[in-house]
Amino acid sequence: MRYILSGLLLLVATGATAQQGPSFDCAKAESSAEKLVCDDAELARLDRLVARRFDEAVAVIRAADAGAEAGERELRAYQRGWIKGRDECWKAGDALRDCVEASYLRRQGQLVAQWMLEPPASAVIWACDGNPANEVVTYFFDTELPSVRFERGDQIDTGVLVPTASGSRYEGSFGRSIWIKGESATYREPDPDGQSYDCTLARTL
Repeated sequence: MRYILSGLLLLVATGATAQQGPSFDCAKAESSAEKLVCDDAELARLDRLVARRFDEAVAVIRAADAGAEAGERELRAYQRGWIKGRDECWKAGDALRDCVEASYLRRQGQLVAQWMLEPPASAVIWACDGNPANEVVTYFFDTELPSVRFERGDQIDTGVLVPTASGSRYEGSFGRSIWIKGESATYREPDPDGQSYDCTLARTL
């Protein structure tokens, strides 16, 4: 009986350790970012969260009728690129932890917003430069770092909340951004265009 109880306690301890550790094998950790995640409970939690969001995104893609295989390949390639970017945080020196944490928070927000992994907290259509046809659609998500999904014509992008002196500013890819103050916003197209528009709230969805 004593041996059975010892075995059960070992299984429970092993399960708890797996739950507290990151999604990857710490015995194979190579980069300073990975080693830090293995030693930091909060970063390990964020790693598990991003891994779960990634799996949820894969499931969404696989449920698609067409283009699922190519879509999954693209997502996996992007995730590998993100991991390489996270590992580049060694260049941040003493700010290594801040860099790694920010990388995880951004990635979680990106996955949720791109693949609509949870219902948006709100959704707004903006009319820009006084032209109702010149619209930007934004879906806002209450992720740990608040995130946004941009829809502009046939383009989809994601962004996250960044510090600003007033209002709420979200930055996406290649310089795309929206800076919201009440029912007005300044929307900036991504580079190389980079054109900015004054927009007003047309309606909520």
